[in-house]
Amino acid sequence: MNNIRWLFFSFVLSFLLASPVNAQQVCQQQDPCASKPPEEKVTCYSTVVDTCKNARETLLTQINYMNNQIRLLTLNIQSTKGNIDKLSREIDEFGREINRLEVILNQRLQLILKRIPESYKRAVVSPFNLVLLSQNFSDLTNRVKYLMAVQGQDANLLFQVKATQNNYGERKQLRERKKEQFEQAKKELERQNIQLTQQKQEKDSLLTQTRGQEATYQQLLTEAKKQLASFASFADSQGASLLNNQTFCDGWGCYYNQRDSQWGNALINGRNDCNGPCSIARVGCLVTSLSMMVSHLGRRDISPVDIAFSGSANFSVGTAMLMRGNITVKGVNITRTSVGSKLNPGLLNNGPVIVGVYAGPFGTHFVVVKSYSNGNYIMNDPYVDGGRDKTFTDHYSLGSVFEVDRVSL
Repeated sequence: MNNIRWLFFSFVLSFLLASPVNAQQVCQQQDPCASKPPEEKVTCYSTVVDTCKNARETLLTQINYMNNQIRLLTLNIQSTKGNIDKLSREIDEFGREINRLEVILNQRLQLILKRIPESYKRAVVSPFNLVLLSQNFSDLTNRVKYLMAVQGQDANLLFQVKATQNNYGERKQLRERKKEQFEQAKKELERQNIQLTQQKQEKDSLLTQTRGQEATYQQLLTEAKKQLASFASFADSQGASLLNNQTFCDGWGCYYNQRDSQWGNALINGRNDCNGPCSIARVGCLVTSLSMMVSHLGRRDISPVDIAFSGSANFSVGTAMLMRGNITVKGVNITRTSVGSKLNPGLLNNGPVIVGVYAGPFGTHFVVVKSYSNGNYIMNDPYVDGGRDKTFTDHYSLGSVFEVDRVSL
């Protein structure tokens, strides 16, 4: 039976991966695993989700991908709940068994305590006295048999007590292991429920962004890909090597560098389709600038990687491009709004801003402009090695600015 099932799964997998056309057909189906028996659905949905992970070029395939993720996680939650119920029953059974063994052990220990004085008396009777106390040879034989039988019973009772103690200890250890598994399963269920809520929110966000229209989805997807490509173009032209020891925090907040080795290779929203990896080092200038702004506003616990891993609901149509407007990271609502397309000193009266610049022939980049004094804008550049408190015009021209954003919590 197992061989037949393996052959079936191998056939399904080879069918799904046979060609882009077949994969796309599967990804366009609303529920490709609906007709599968229950014991095969988890494997089926896992295969479909893996196959369709990067085949999301239409609103339909994106929604289907999210629905299949939700279905797969729902099945896993049901499995975890079943495991929790099973562990709970086993813990109760072990508890009852331990109580029963405890009663037996106490009874046998009490019996041993009663027999110890008698055993002591028998031990102090010498063979000579045993002969003297016997009325005849038959009486002596009976006394010897009785003594041997009692000694055998005592030995057997001791053996039973030891076996009961061992069994009692083993059952307690097994119950403790089951309790540990139970707690782990509860934590896993909590994690899965949070993930399910997040996936449903991501789906709702996508439908809100696109208003359920394919044309809107394609427009947003095109814009996001274009912006990400320009981030990657800037980074690739500079050589996006990783750096060490870049983070610096002071009274203003924290300086973060997108190329920091702590998170430089981390993929934003798990994406790998930015003409290469959608890593923070390559396309994370906006994510990193936002985390610097958030640190200035008092939340130093939100790093670039926290934003990068915060869920698809925070990114445009599921890409690695951070959404404008409201996002939620670690339970914190963060709002980014545009306040202009040119940089001027007056914009800094209400605090620092995130500034987008054209950099290089095909690239764009985001930095944090912190202040203006003596005719100079002071910035934190998330790309430059040690890019804290740099003069803006030493690296970019004022004419290169195309966007100015304000951030609030």
